[in-house]
Amino acid sequence: TELAAPAVAPDGVLTLPAVAGTLATTADVAAVVTGKILQVVQASTSATVTTTSTSYVTTGLTATITPSAATSKILILNTIAARNASAGVSYFTLFRGTVSGTNLGPAEGMVTIYPSIQAGQNLTYLDSPNTTAAQIYTVGMKAGAGVTMSVNIYNSLSSIILMEVAA
Repeated sequence: TELAAPAVAPDGVLTLPAVAGTLATTADVAAVVTGKILQVVQASTSATVTTTSTSYVTTGLTATITPSAATSKILILNTIAARNASAGVSYFTLFRGTVSGTNLGPAEGMVTIYPSIQAGQNLTYLDSPNTTAAQIYTVGMKAGAGVTMSVNIYNSLSSIILMEVAA
């Protein structure tokens, strides 16, 4: 059945055609819409952090988001400027909470053949925290054996973006 256009009287009264069926409300549509970005949070830092630790330490890059629904997912996008002072490997990963929290891994490795060249590292992860409590996300880093690594060594800006996605 084809739905006819509603009639609008001169006084602004809308008259719907007499057709059997169900009229979708805003709530009905919202209940089936998924993938919509509900909120965005961004944090950035240009502070230099240097480590030789082979255990994860914070890069100083953290952001907090409070999901509006327990079914929401959090899309994490991160870019960080990093440098190894010597040839070797260093690693980056995302944590829910601090670097003592849940490692959302896997780690992204950065292999350096030519030391002292700064390179951009990107991490992306879709998290399902299953809560409406505030969630902190932290970018962690660790050095390979014998490596000194740094972030933001040349006044670079590293950032993390958190997006709440409707499930």
